[in-house]
Amino acid sequence: MSKRALITGITGQDGAYLAKFLLNKNYEVYGTYRRLSSPNFWRLEYLGIFDKVNLIPMELSDMGSIIEALKISEPNEVYHLAAQSFVEASFEAPVATGDITGLGTTRVLEAIRQVCPDVKFYNAATSEMFGKTGLLNSRRPLNENDVFMPMSPYAAAKLYGYWVTRIYREGYKIFAVNGILFNHESPLRGLEFVTRKIANEVAKIKLGLSKELRLGNLDAKRDWGYAPEYVESMWLMLQQDEPDDYVIATGEAHSVREFVEKAFDIVGLNWEDYVKVDKRFLRPLDVPCLVGDYSKAERELGWRPRTKFDRLVEIMVREEVDRWSRYLKGERFPWDAPNYPSENKILTRALRM
Repeated sequence: MSKRALITGITGQDGAYLAKFLLNKNYEVYGTYRRLSSPNFWRLEYLGIFDKVNLIPMELSDMGSIIEALKISEPNEVYHLAAQSFVEASFEAPVATGDITGLGTTRVLEAIRQVCPDVKFYNAATSEMFGKTGLLNSRRPLNENDVFMPMSPYAAAKLYGYWVTRIYREGYKIFAVNGILFNHESPLRGLEFVTRKIANEVAKIKLGLSKELRLGNLDAKRDWGYAPEYVESMWLMLQQDEPDDYVIATGEAHSVREFVEKAFDIVGLNWEDYVKVDKRFLRPLDVPCLVGDYSKAERELGWRPRTKFDRLVEIMVREEVDRWSRYLKGERFPWDAPNYPSENKILTRALRM
């Protein structure tokens, strides 16, 4: 009999890729979406799986709807990916971020304890929890034993969820794991995230649809991997005999400036002719560098990254050029960029997703 999986936040980048991954393994896939928000199913449609998954409306602020989703799906595995996941937006709405991203995880775990305590639970933690530790230990990649020192309301909310996951694992013996994933990108990334923003604007500039790209801190460094590979690690964590927490990363850090330079190079343009630094996109607090050590995941899960940084940038830029080229020829397909709001509405949109 096929396994059943429930993915909270199935409409996001990771949720969509994970759904496709699990379908290919013959899972029966259920996924939750926010009833109160505008329909945002384009990623599922883009991957050709919209009609292959079972969608359930759910709100992380509503315990009753979480319990109902568990009763409907009767899952063997729960992948908790839903959150307010945009760092900048968390400074604008810290209370909402804490409730959705932090307490929301507690509600899901408590619902599992009440309804299906034998289920396996994956919690999407984040490298942003390391925060200032990335600055203090800038000479080496960070691992599962390093101290968390969050520098944003988003990271603090995720850290709350991380510890609650461990408490339910140790206190209630629930098979619960934390995936401490470093940045992972793809053509399905939201346009409010810097990598997709860069790829999209570079494509528009190349095709004569835009004249400049405005960014904040060009010197921030991140460990950027390829999202389809990272969702595989989520599944691997739940196939182990014992629950544990894992860092998923590439072990290499690259700056926003490097990403920009490579992106413009792919389309044959000089980035310095088009990029403007805009203070509106600077964070009140920013982590200068984050890079992860995935050796535990490689040793125990058999997981390792396969896509290098240059190839990742190329995948994203070429996909955007192709999308815009098709769009200009009159083709219509599932895609978010043509209707994306102006930059001064980025934070509002991020909170609605």
